[in-house]
Amino acid sequence: MFERLSDKLAQVFKRLKGRGKLTEAEVNEALREVRLALLEADVHYKVTKGFIEKVRERAVGEEVMRSLTPAQQVIKIVHEELTELLGGEAPKLDLSGRPPVAIMLVGLQGSGKTTTAAKLARRLKSQGRQPYLVPADVQRPAAIEQLQRLAADAGVDAHRSRPQQDPITIAHDAMEAAYSAGYDTVILDTAGRLHIDAPLMAELKAVKETTQPTEILLVADGMTGQDAVQVAQKFHDLLKLSGIILTKMEGDARGGAALSMRAVIGRPIKFLGVGEKLDALEVFHPDRLASRILGMGDVLSLIEKAQESFDAEQMQALEKKIRKETFNLEDFRDQLRQIQKMGPMEQLLEMIPGFSKHKALKGLKPDPKELTKVEAIINSMTPTERANYQIINGSRRRRIARGSGTSVEDVNRLLKNFALTQKMMKQMGKLGKRGRFALPG
Repeated sequence: MFERLSDKLAQVFKRLKGRGKLTEAEVNEALREVRLALLEADVHYKVTKGFIEKVRERAVGEEVMRSLTPAQQVIKIVHEELTELLGGEAPKLDLSGRPPVAIMLVGLQGSGKTTTAAKLARRLKSQGRQPYLVPADVQRPAAIEQLQRLAADAGVDAHRSRPQQDPITIAHDAMEAAYSAGYDTVILDTAGRLHIDAPLMAELKAVKETTQPTEILLVADGMTGQDAVQVAQKFHDLLKLSGIILTKMEGDARGGAALSMRAVIGRPIKFLGVGEKLDALEVFHPDRLASRILGMGDVLSLIEKAQESFDAEQMQALEKKIRKETFNLEDFRDQLRQIQKMGPMEQLLEMIPGFSKHKALKGLKPDPKELTKVEAIINSMTPTERANYQIINGSRRRRIARGSGTSVEDVNRLLKNFALTQKMMKQMGKLGKRGRFALPG
């Protein structure tokens, strides 16, 4: 996500950092390059123009010209203005009102509404709410069956819609059923088309009037760039959207839609879809995304993912092992299992500050099969070998390789990597003894 834009901006700021004082001409030249980078990333031209004007107004003033670190000041201004462009603060869903409250998902066919409905239901359930999924798309073949299957996967209930019903009747009956059964949130998966047409909008307006939703969220494919912005504007004109969910962001190298939508229609992006799994729905944090675009990483999101995947007892046990310098291969295997629960490795690495700028690491995409191989190797060891890897001699390595279906080279590589990990853990343990280190828990 935003790889090309991040690369271009990194080049611009690298050149700025190589200078001491900055002249107005140098700032203008840098902003010209930033403008081109934004346009190439498919950011709307009006949004780009307004953004550059705001940055220039601040960057050619005393705030930068009198600064001892002018390049850093320019980067700080760009970060602040990017955050503002993206919405400032992370927006929350409006779930107020008498239950059941309705959330209506709208969008074009193929934008990912059905999967997003299930992701949102799973997320709300994890927060203690009782969501009820409603398949109201009778246009797309098997849409009803798909949502009911996803509901089962997410561990939530779904309305028993029938293809021969009209969406307005489905919505009406679903609201009554939800009220009777005590659900507090109804999530409506509505029909989409390949394009916006009058029958579609009339249908969506009728569903809106029937359910009186507190949220009308446009589900938009983040990879469609300028088209997504135009679609958002049309839906907003006709339905008065309350927010946006951008999908397929994990595969988008440009990301211009994310930077344009909020500015064009004045409605916040509330979530990002970052994968196919039901837990791959992230709250949209403007400041964190601005940091990632500028190559600063996103440590807060990384910590939150860790806290979701690791329970407090595990974290305390790990911290104790690090402090006592007893971290072994069995612990290493357990940590790998937990890390895999946090999401795709390349997405986690992008959250580490400076990772995108590191030439040796750039473009690294860890293969999940390699992690499976590592686990198989560790499983082929005896408990004594896992506790003390230094006893693993040549014959033991050959036995472990045969038992795990790998090669001796694979075993050697794992042991070398673990030795480096253990060394790092010992350093962290020493810091902990001095009171300078603590794991997030």
